[in-house]
Amino acid sequence: MAMRPMIESLTSWGQTSRTTSRVWRAQSALDCSAALQHATPGGVIARGLGRSYGDACLNNNGDVIATEALCDVSSFDADSGVVACGAGVSFRHLTPMFLSNGWMPPVCPGTGFVTIGGAVANDVHGKNQHVAGSIGEHIVWIELTTPDRQTQRITAQSDPSLFAATVGGVGLTGIIRAVGVQMVRVPSNALRVTERRVPNLDAFFDHLMAPVPAAPYVVGWLDTSARGTSTGRGIIETAVPADTNVARHAGRAMTVPFTVPGATLIRAVSRSFNSLYYHRIATGGRDRTIHVSQFLYSLDAIRDWNRLYGRAGLQQFQCCLPFASARAGILELLQEVWRVGAVSPLGVLKVMHRPGVGMLSFAMPGITMALDFPAAPHTMALVQRLNAIALRFSGRIYLAKDSCLDASSFRQMYPRLHEFEAVRERIDPNRQLGSDMSRRLRL
Repeated sequence: MAMRPMIESLTSWGQTSRTTSRVWRAQSALDCSAALQHATPGGVIARGLGRSYGDACLNNNGDVIATEALCDVSSFDADSGVVACGAGVSFRHLTPMFLSNGWMPPVCPGTGFVTIGGAVANDVHGKNQHVAGSIGEHIVWIELTTPDRQTQRITAQSDPSLFAATVGGVGLTGIIRAVGVQMVRVPSNALRVTERRVPNLDAFFDHLMAPVPAAPYVVGWLDTSARGTSTGRGIIETAVPADTNVARHAGRAMTVPFTVPGATLIRAVSRSFNSLYYHRIATGGRDRTIHVSQFLYSLDAIRDWNRLYGRAGLQQFQCCLPFASARAGILELLQEVWRVGAVSPLGVLKVMHRPGVGMLSFAMPGITMALDFPAAPHTMALVQRLNAIALRFSGRIYLAKDSCLDASSFRQMYPRLHEFEAVRERIDPNRQLGSDMSRRLRL
């Protein structure tokens, strides 16, 4: 039976906009070709589980190819560690599937509800970016259906420019059908995690800007409401592989059953939450051994947590600032948040040492900070000002989280954009591929 599209209302994880698209639910590479053949003038974009915060996975009044059904794991080479899997396979399923046999994905995003196709399209990074780089470094091959409706397997050797444009290319080079991922060996299913209080931003940077942190996993939680001598206080977590297995936490994740009517609640409790979260770690710190999923996918402990931000949704700002300007830049970003009385319940710091392999990869050597804001009439203006500060400090914005960046700033932040545009001109001269993001950024 031929695949038929359906008109559906779609949103992203941030839920700040709701779009109407013609959705094709692909079951095979042939379905991807058919959807490209019959796409409307509004263009077509692939979509996995919709965990992009902004508009990268949206195509209002156009076509969307949903790839979540492409979730087969077709082969695994136990000698090389290369797994072949469909673009719709999520990290939530891929990680436990191989962990019991001593393997795991080399790079994991902050949630398991990201597909491998989406990870490649955004060149995702994890808490080990400083030692492992981003996911693009570990992709052996990509099976890609291009706008000419041909499906080909590309590698960094067979077509270097198309490979580098597809990794981090937010879906604008074709429909990723399947991926070969180089898995890594691990001694157990557990990590030894150390959590320590950090009294202020200077102390945070002493940890994060060490030449190469000793632990393979490093992440910082930032209390964005603290000021004065406590400005930038938080918790730094480091983790190393454990030698022995632990039982996987059997409890069910909590679920937010409904959308909070407005953002007032989260603004009211955010400062109290930040203080409680900081003081939950004793002065001397805490050491424990936990399942890798509990550490890597900590956001998944509360399902549908985006509903807590209210019906208007949330906007996330995430930038990476080079080491030389990171300390001053992050302080100025926090001061701008305070100046307008905004509240960010979640502040995350990570360190990067390796640039991404993609032309539009986010990663570069420096410090990355992510802040969440309940969407409100003033929120977009605030994020745009934060974008401008990041640009002034020679930083860049993560496209997977973005819905506010303007085209001019984007061009200044991504120096390999001209290479990317040359590849698009070669493989998609008629611009059959498109998204709300590509139009906003004038790609």
